[in-house]
Amino acid sequence: MTVPNVTELLRAWSAGDPAALDALAPLVYDELRRQASRALAREAEGHTLQTTELVHETWMRLVDQRPDASGGRVHFFGIAARLIRQVLVDAARARHADKRGGGVAHVTLGALETEAHDARRNGVDVLALDDALTQLAALDPMQARVVELRYFAGLSVEETAEALGVSPATVKREWTVARGWLKRALG
Repeated sequence: MTVPNVTELLRAWSAGDPAALDALAPLVYDELRRQASRALAREAEGHTLQTTELVHETWMRLVDQRPDASGGRVHFFGIAARLIRQVLVDAARARHADKRGGGVAHVTLGALETEAHDARRNGVDVLALDDALTQLAALDPMQARVVELRYFAGLSVEETAEALGVSPATVKREWTVARGWLKRALG
């Protein structure tokens, strides 16, 4: 008996097979944890989410909306990246609402260019980044999507290209331009 791969299970789940979801969960859990861990490593100090909590909240949102997973594994993790971003933004909004705006971290995009161990020191204010990404999406949806996949999902240039159906050279170019735009917008 062959074990279905992630793409086959995603397609079955998308078609309404509840058993596919049960089989899918253990196959994607580790990658979701890696995505969540990378995203949290880039958060400014003082965030309260833990990796497991972020994964579970993301999973619940994935299950609730049952996204079209016909695009396969990379497309699925791209959707997960968008949901991770939403969970982080929602948590930051709640945290800032509790503080009534006080203690907002200084915004820097150092985390976009440094390794995760430097990112905590130069954490990004996820609310400011979300606002900037929303503005960027209005100007250039492709660039915003590239940032989302590279930054929140931690996808490689090649994986991002596959998810978007473009060449790696296009992803590199869009990534460079988007980072520059975001630095100016947040600067």
